[in-house]
Order: sequence, then C-alpha cells, then structure tokens
Amino acid sequence: MNQAVLIGAMKEAGIIPVFNHKDVDSALGVMKACYEAGLNVFEFTNRGDHSLAVFKELKKASVDWEDFHLGVGTVFFKDQAADFIEVGADFLVSPVWDLELAEYAKSQNITWIPGIGTVSEAFQAFKFGIPLIKVFPANALGPEFVTSLKSVIPGLMVMPTGGVHPEESNLKTWFDSGVHCVGMGSQLFSKNLIQEKQFEKLGENINRATSILKRFRKSSVK
Repeated sequence: MNQAVLIGAMKEAGIIPVFNHKDVDSALGVMKACYEAGLNVFEFTNRGDHSLAVFKELKKASVDWEDFHLGVGTVFFKDQAADFIEVGADFLVSPVWDLELAEYAKSQNITWIPGIGTVSEAFQAFKFGIPLIKVFPANALGPEFVTSLKSVIPGLMVMPTGGVHPEESNLKTWFDSGVHCVGMGSQLFSKNLIQEKQFEKLGENINRATSILKRFRKSSVK
C-alpha cells in the first residue's frame, strides 16, 4: 500500500469510520454503507476475540472494491499487527505511541498511525518519520490541542478520534483547528439501525454527515 495514496484518500474522505462488530453480516453491511456513501477508508477495530475472523471476511468482501482501503485499529502489540498484516490489512492504527510497533510497521512497509496525547509523543512520531498521527482521546484533548500541536510541529498531519460528532458546528471546529481527517465511531452509527440491519437508512445518515463536511469545506475555499 502506497502511503501517500492512503493518506491522500483519508484527506479526501475527511471522515474515517471506526467500527467493530462480532456479527459478520452486520460488519459487512456497515462497511458497504460507508463505501457507498463515498468513505473509501475503513478502520475495523481489534476489540474482542472475534476481530481477526471478522476482518478476514471484510477483506474478502472488499478485495475488488475500487480505491478502497481497509485497516485495523486498537493494535497494541507486534504479534497483533503481524496477524492482521498477514490477512491483508492496508494500515494499522493504535491508541498509543510505541517504538517497537513503529519499528515493526516500518520493517513491514505498512502505514502505522499511532495514538498521541502529548506534544512529546507527537514529536517522537514526527522524528521517526510518521506523517499522520491519531489524537486520542480527542474528546479530552479538544481542538485547541490540535491547534497548539500544529503551531509547533506544522508538518504533522492529525486525525482526532473520540468526541467527533457528525454535526456541522463540531466538524467545522475540528477542521478549523487544522486536522487532516477525523475518526468517527459510535457517533456515526446507530446501534438500533445496525441491530435491525437497516443499512440503507444507516447509509442515509452517513451521507448526511459527508454532505455536511463537503458543504463547509467548499465554502471555506471561497
């Protein structure tokens, strides 16, 4: 996976869906709804013993989707990274900064997006050559942290995750702070719609969020 292509796709999408479900059909339905709504980067989180098996099915289903990038999140350890790389993960995301993971991802030529909570961690990532970081937990750190971080490390690209809502005021505040894209999980997906397998309705909600993002992005260029 070409890192520049992936990072460009993340910027274009603006919203990176973050999702996990033990039911394969539910996970497939959510991933397809995201892709059809124009979100062609999808992060399936590694939460629970079912995660690797479900991820394999997602990869099989999406292998022929044009310009689609499927990654895995909540990766803490090298052996977890190895398992998901083996079944075709396009990128890795972690909630923490870890030098061993950084070195392993580099040795495997795969994009790793570490979780950052301090300027010191951000600088370690930047010094290592990592272009994009995950600000986490974003609901605790806030857009002001991103603004301050980019003022001292302007070349670093940022993806906040946690506390991002599909509402114009919230999205605009984050993007005005200088983020590259945002990670969004439970705020983007209705549990009831997933439980009832109403993926068409779920897709409408996702389309609404992407339309909001496109609208204020377009107006900001004028």
